[in-house]
Amino acid sequence: MIPAYLDCNATTPVEKEVAREVQRFLVEEFGNPASPVHMYGTMARMAVEKARRDVASLVDAQPDEVVFTSGATESNNLALLGMAPAGLKRGLTHVICSAIEHKAVLEPVERLKEQGFEVTVVPVNPSGTVSVAALAESLRPETLCVSIMHVNNETGVVQPLDQVAEILSDHPAWLHVDAAQGFGKELELLRLSRIDLISISAHKIFGPKGVGALICRKRGADYPPLTPLMFGGGQEQGLRPGTLAAHSIVGLGAAARIAQRDHQQRRDSCLAFRQDLLNALTPFEIVIHGDPQHSLPHTINLSIPGVEAHAALSSLKGLIAFSNGSACTAQTQEPSHVLKAMGVQGRLLDEAIRLSWCHLTEPVDWRKVCSVIDQLQGGRE
Repeated sequence: MIPAYLDCNATTPVEKEVAREVQRFLVEEFGNPASPVHMYGTMARMAVEKARRDVASLVDAQPDEVVFTSGATESNNLALLGMAPAGLKRGLTHVICSAIEHKAVLEPVERLKEQGFEVTVVPVNPSGTVSVAALAESLRPETLCVSIMHVNNETGVVQPLDQVAEILSDHPAWLHVDAAQGFGKELELLRLSRIDLISISAHKIFGPKGVGALICRKRGADYPPLTPLMFGGGQEQGLRPGTLAAHSIVGLGAAARIAQRDHQQRRDSCLAFRQDLLNALTPFEIVIHGDPQHSLPHTINLSIPGVEAHAALSSLKGLIAFSNGSACTAQTQEPSHVLKAMGVQGRLLDEAIRLSWCHLTEPVDWRKVCSVIDQLQGGRE
């Protein structure tokens, strides 16, 4: 029996429509976009530029503001480390991020410390949202950049980017948003013009792995002051050299286009699945981590009293595939830094699991799942 896949925050299945486009540009339209001197290169270049327009459209950006990368991790590094030379030159050596950022932000920020930057890590509320008041108090004249994620990968909680943007309305600091988990799922916040830099990955929105983008919004005629991390060509405005993976980029563009087209249908499907999940698990007196009112409908982080996460993972692996935290760091077996920042402690921390699904998720036999959980709890009265 194949378990139902409930780990979509780690990676999503690929939409068939997207896969067909990727296949076409792998096998038929295989030209190099940097060689538009013949039909093959011209077709590849046209497809890449269409994908650029589709990605930009989803966040109300301009096509020339989209820089294709290998994914959100590279985009985060390019945004944060790429800004360091300009910051050091101008004496802007203060950076702000939140305590619940993905390691793909926290680790580049640690590298900034090594370069002489001072970093303020803003706390979060028990609800899982960044403390906007603490962020406002942390701002300084020498603040170069503020990095706040769009949607938390472990809890699904949407961050108050509208309030963050308002706080920064009169401050010149660049606002970077790691939108790996929210791009294509929550649409309005990323359209805020005050957000300067947006990191995205295709494989979180039903596209291929290994491709993403950094959206660099211009202020007037000026792009954010980024320095490339790699050298060897002039591709992507000189910020990301190397032959463009046209097939992957086409897949990202198709995924972005479909996300916009099918947004409400996908949301309705995820809400229905969530209700079935809650109907099944609520009798176990589950504790939900993160405010459900501010969470996307496809993610829930919860603790089942008396059932440690490792036991749940082992006992349920034949029925559902899920995670005990971020898939990118789960192998470390360390307690979730996100839940700890939210104040989750003790057994609840050890019992926390993450379930994440999508419109493509197969139905779950919740009766069998509940039977296993009941046994793990020792049987309920």
